[in-house]
Amino acid sequence: MSYTLEQIQYAVRSKGYKWFNDSAEKGYDVNIVGIRNSSTKNRVTNAFDDHISISYKDFDGSWKFHCYACTTDPGTYWVDNLLNPDGVAIVVPGQYRGSHKIGLHQGKYEALRQKKPIKVWRDDNKDNIYDHVADDIQEGVFGINIHRATARVHRESTRVDKWSAGCQVIAAYDDFAEFMEIVNQAKNIHGNSFSYTLIESADIKT
Repeated sequence: MSYTLEQIQYAVRSKGYKWFNDSAEKGYDVNIVGIRNSSTKNRVTNAFDDHISISYKDFDGSWKFHCYACTTDPGTYWVDNLLNPDGVAIVVPGQYRGSHKIGLHQGKYEALRQKKPIKVWRDDNKDNIYDHVADDIQEGVFGINIHRATARVHRESTRVDKWSAGCQVIAAYDDFAEFMEIVNQAKNIHGNSFSYTLIESADIKT
């Protein structure tokens, strides 16, 4: 599945979320939007079958759009081997303003690290279905980072496994490198604070 800038912008605005238009005309006022695959019907696929997009105006005022394969859901390993007794973390769709900053993921490499509270569902029953139960929602800083899977240049991971216990994880090394180049440019202009928006693929008009 591929998406367009117009589709993502329309879906975000239709939810009543903020779309960053670079009103100051400085460039790189980024919109980071995750798109969770609705067709899986909450099954644990252990695949990078979601997307994360980044949209912004360049210095000349033209819109730029990039969309990468990712997972917005935890992998099978952490679904079955809980890090938290309340259950594995599944990010609740929404817009989280100023939720992330550039920092080291697990002290190893630059990524977007969570710095403000995010809502997650907690699922502890290990039934291979991501349970989205309102009573199981927690809000806090849980280390829900935006990072990469494989550390091998020009390679792409195909199975989520241990790569995500709730983090939003880009499958391909080169895609993540491009993503980080963009957010670092944005940081230099607007400061080290980034909003993250998560929507469902069913929200997107085709």
